Amino acid sequence: MRLPIYGPRLRRAARTHFGWPSLRAGQLAPMRAVLKRRDALVVLPTGAGKSAIYQVPATLLPGPTVVISPLLALQQDQIQFLNEQRSDGVRAVRVSSAETPAQQTEALRQVRDGEARFLYITPEQLADPDRMTQVRALRPALVAVDEAHCISAWGHDFRPDYLQLGHLIRGIGRPPVLALTATASPPVRDDIIERLQLNRPKIHVSGLDRANLFLEVAQCPDENYRWRRLTALLDEGERPGIVYVPTRRAAEELAERLTGAGYPAHYYHGGMPAGPRREAHEAFSDDKVDIMVATSAFGMGIDKPNIRWVAHVALPDSPDSYLQEIGRAGRDDAPARAVLLWRAEDEAIQRFFTGGSPDPVELRDLAGALHDGPHTKTALRERTGLGPRKLGAYLGLLEEVGAVATGSGQGLCAPKYAPLPAKAAEAAVALYERQQTVQRSRTDMMRAFAQTRACRGQTLLAYFGEELKKPCGHCDNCVSGEAEPIAEQSDGPFPVHSHVRHPEWGTGMVMGYEDERMTVLFDEVGYKTLSVPVVTEQKLLERVKV
Repeated sequence: MRLPIYGPRLRRAARTHFGWPSLRAGQLAPMRAVLKRRDALVVLPTGAGKSAIYQVPATLLPGPTVVISPLLALQQDQIQFLNEQRSDGVRAVRVSSAETPAQQTEALRQVRDGEARFLYITPEQLADPDRMTQVRALRPALVAVDEAHCISAWGHDFRPDYLQLGHLIRGIGRPPVLALTATASPPVRDDIIERLQLNRPKIHVSGLDRANLFLEVAQCPDENYRWRRLTALLDEGERPGIVYVPTRRAAEELAERLTGAGYPAHYYHGGMPAGPRREAHEAFSDDKVDIMVATSAFGMGIDKPNIRWVAHVALPDSPDSYLQEIGRAGRDDAPARAVLLWRAEDEAIQRFFTGGSPDPVELRDLAGALHDGPHTKTALRERTGLGPRKLGAYLGLLEEVGAVATGSGQGLCAPKYAPLPAKAAEAAVALYERQQTVQRSRTDMMRAFAQTRACRGQTLLAYFGEELKKPCGHCDNCVSGEAEPIAEQSDGPFPVHSHVRHPEWGTGMVMGYEDERMTVLFDEVGYKTLSVPVVTEQKLLERVKV
């Protein structure tokens, strides 16, 4: 079936089904890709209307749309929005652990009979072979993966079944895939594409500069100074707001200290029981809590437009995490603040989090078990003694080195030409160490952002491969009048986004220039900042074609 790809049908569908008189900047181009039945990866800031990119085209596609997202609360908000439209073409249902078996059966029936067009589902549900068969029988026309950075080994914490999404999507017939995220630097994008097995995807990145969000950074000589700066923000700023901290213990302790000092605060982290965690989430969403102290586990699925500031009281692990978290402020387009209060000692915490290589013996034993496969994950856990999270991480590593394949009945086994278990374990450990090298380089880039004297908006967007033509005008360096200019592309020895090779670090991409320094993202060792005069004089880099 040939589908029209021009804009009028999309705009008409947006008006008819959703009442939107127009589409936002950055939405139409990826919508066209969806109607062309192409895989696509879309990076748009929080609040820019990413969900519409699958919702509108879905009304024009010949089959249902399957939406995979990591949080039940996020799914519920989107289902409620769609069903409130009271349009025959946009009814949504869900299959998850929150529904009874009877409700799950009824949801699938509604999709099968055309009464619902959207099926929201979790990766854990798709991992069940019987459920996969049921969803395949629906003949979905599109799979939308929301918060796609969760699948990335470089990105945020993941659940084991997220790493298998590429296989799971293939198991339901491999319809076109749309991956959506609010933040994805080049290595994260590459990881999403690889793990979701996207086929020559249309990549769309836009709008990462938020003009209403003021960026400010303070290097704090000690904890007392950091405390004073934080309480000054609370005294000056409107509320609500989020304070991000690096550890669960820090979240609890800082919330208690703030409350004792007259700033009533609650905490949130991934180690809390499900009930209290859900209550804290809902209390903040409903404006019953106006100061939330949280780890990075908090925020995804918060559809709250009036957050007036986001503060970090430690250096985030990467610009990816930082952009994702500050993007939760000012979604109503009113002025908002992003305040980073950091100390050099913060890096030691991040180095700790990136330590701890996988056990080669455990990897070898798992690879050996796969040679005897196919096995279900339950059987693999029983045979190896590995917990669900560690098993998922190990399977992800072994898959990347060619030691895992999906066998009959969606069981896991070693492919025909897989490396022997000892070699597979050795390759998996080496891969993990390369990933950690890149992760540490991302922390280095976060520190460089904190220390820069240039426009912070330009510096941050350069990390994501976007160029801001002029200083942002909404950061502390710009407002102080002391922002140093970032070099134009023509000022450097190599164009931005060109590919180069270093004799020791291999191939990489030029990401940007600042002063007489250039940043290169190398495939094997991550981000490196080099002296332009040294590069030029010693001919350290050569341009290559890819």
